[in-house]
Amino acid sequence: MAGTAQAAQDEGLNIVTFHRLAAFIYEYSGIKMPPSKITMLEGRLRRRLRATGLSNFEEYCDHLFDKDGEGELVNFIDAVTTNKTDFFREPRHFDVMQGPVLSDLADRGHREIRAWSSACSTGAEPYTMAMILEEAVARRDIDSYAILATDLSSDVLQQAHRAVYDAQFLDPVPQDLASKYLMQPLARHRTEMRVSPKLRRRVSFARLNLMDESYPVGDAMHMIFCRNVLIYFDKQTQRKVLSRLCECLLPGGFLFIGHSESIVGLDLPVRQVANTVFVKD
Repeated sequence: MAGTAQAAQDEGLNIVTFHRLAAFIYEYSGIKMPPSKITMLEGRLRRRLRATGLSNFEEYCDHLFDKDGEGELVNFIDAVTTNKTDFFREPRHFDVMQGPVLSDLADRGHREIRAWSSACSTGAEPYTMAMILEEAVARRDIDSYAILATDLSSDVLQQAHRAVYDAQFLDPVPQDLASKYLMQPLARHRTEMRVSPKLRRRVSFARLNLMDESYPVGDAMHMIFCRNVLIYFDKQTQRKVLSRLCECLLPGGFLFIGHSESIVGLDLPVRQVANTVFVKD
């Protein structure tokens, strides 16, 4: 029987099943999965095939869409989503954040800052934001801050909450900030480092799907980061997501998108203040 199951798995992901899965991925997450991604999707789902004990991708697809397979949905989404991230990724954004953005907010009397990393992946973005905001508190530019970090993938949220990273992954963190906010391992043979409790207690994590009709994030935000996510969406989905994000921004709040992304033609209530940084009117 094991040989039969292995042979079935070796048949690979056929185009009909791929299209079923791709349609579901788009409907659920807004991510477009063109036929050129079939090999990538097959590779990512083979582990789920083994974990569920199913014989082939057709059976896995049927199981996923069956009411008894609802528990597999989170594992499926974790497997297919891309979670590329780095500390201080696109560093110019953080220059703008700690300079003009925080200065403008402080000048308008905003001393307690609420920020949202809306696709936080394994946590590099919200912890980078926390370093910038913690420094602003130390300079007395602001009084306090809180960061909400959300993602579609529960797996990366667990990693983000743990806040443990390989030392090489933390190389982009400037040395002066690393000495303040990164904890060295006690065991010399360990290469991991952990974000300090001072920052961790300022960041709260929650699972959120940007395809939902509304975002239950509480009070309006002073700044929202939604970077390098829009590139996976078509224009219609981009418009819906960005419109909902703008609803979560305070008037005068700031929206950051990825350097390779654009809001041209999306008719949003914002105006550009720096490269891929916008303020809500």
